[in-house]
Amino acid sequence: MSEYTPWTEKYRPHTLGDIVGQKETVAILKAYVREKNMPNLLFAGPPGIGKTTAALALARDLYGEGYRDSILELNASDERGIDVVRGKIKDFARTVSLEEVPFKIIFLDEADSLTNDAQNALRRTMELYVNVTRFILSANYSSKIIEPIQSRCSVFRYRPLTNEECTEMINRVAKGEGLKLDKAAVEALLYVAEGDMRRAINSLQGASLSSKSITAEMVYKSSSRAEPAEIKEMMELALGRKFIEARKKLHTLMINYGLSGEDVLLQMYRTIDSLDLTEKEKVTVMDKIGEYNFRLVEGANETIQIEALLAQFLLVK
Repeated sequence: MSEYTPWTEKYRPHTLGDIVGQKETVAILKAYVREKNMPNLLFAGPPGIGKTTAALALARDLYGEGYRDSILELNASDERGIDVVRGKIKDFARTVSLEEVPFKIIFLDEADSLTNDAQNALRRTMELYVNVTRFILSANYSSKIIEPIQSRCSVFRYRPLTNEECTEMINRVAKGEGLKLDKAAVEALLYVAEGDMRRAINSLQGASLSSKSITAEMVYKSSSRAEPAEIKEMMELALGRKFIEARKKLHTLMINYGLSGEDVLLQMYRTIDSLDLTEKEKVTVMDKIGEYNFRLVEGANETIQIEALLAQFLLVK
């Protein structure tokens, strides 16, 4: 690969055996490869946890290095209308496979972006060409896939990767790029990723631009996240009725890390459990964060709203 290839592609597992995490799902996919037969599949779960990787690895294991001739890959968020189903998808679905495997694969990434009309047309296409074509659908929200399509697929629920699984992949990338990571840097990557391997690798690549020795501070700055301890300090200042100091801390965080208002709120939300508060007080804090997040979504000024939120914390205890 080119030296300019994003690391998420450079280190994307090529075969099912290379995939980190989702062990139960991968075991079933390997069985499909051995049998050279599979049903239509629906992979559901949050982004960055291996759905696309699993689909492409499955195709490579089935067809070998020339797998691209036997798979049609479409991103349904770009090509989401009924014309795509009636055109590209139907034209590819009706042709017979020339490989040893008696069917081709159509992979629809972000299939939950398909319109209802397109999904209804897709259902009919899946029925007509089931002997020569299998479908793999990837969706962040399976509830947005109509029931008739779900009933025609084996559904696999993908979960966020564990810290151990993320660490294994982070170390693999670091070794490949000759990077040095201390324990704090790895913990920072895990905090930023929240089980999303793509986000972890992108953050690592961003941090590596300034040095081969990666620190936690470099990770947080490259991913526009504040250090959790600083967020906690700001919240504790406000809860301790030190509003002016909390407000100064907020401004420092937003300037130093380039945080948006929503970024600050999300990190505050993740910090609640570590605060020395009663259950009732934690519920109050969570409720206030939710209220002010809604205000930001509605278009209110982020600086004013977060300062107002810190002022509300003075009333919690």
